[in-house]
Amino acid sequence: MYNRDEDNSQRTHMAGDIQLTCSDCGQDFTFTAADQAFFQERGYSTPKRCKPCRQAKKSEQGGGGSGYRPAPSHGTPVICSGCGQPTTVPFEPRGDRPVFCRDCYQARKGSSSGARSGRY
Repeated sequence: MYNRDEDNSQRTHMAGDIQLTCSDCGQDFTFTAADQAFFQERGYSTPKRCKPCRQAKKSEQGGGGSGYRPAPSHGTPVICSGCGQPTTVPFEPRGDRPVFCRDCYQARKGSSSGARSGRY
């Protein structure tokens, strides 16, 4: 019950716009009532950065957000262990395991789908 009361006090506190200072650039920015409602709905804390600095931080971290975005198109150039063709992979190979191009990987995955399921 204590948390519910605390949440209610936050709701009434967030009735109007709030002026905040960005922790990155030092500029004041407005945390609007609409933004406050959006943040509260999703369980986000009050932002420490202004919108441009938040966007810059997301870009710096590779797109940010949910973490379920596909890997960037760039990768590590390698030679496929299956066909010998140059390809790129979205990770840094360790060197102790073979690395395959997409086609060879799919072919191996399809031919040994049951055999490897216990390894992972």
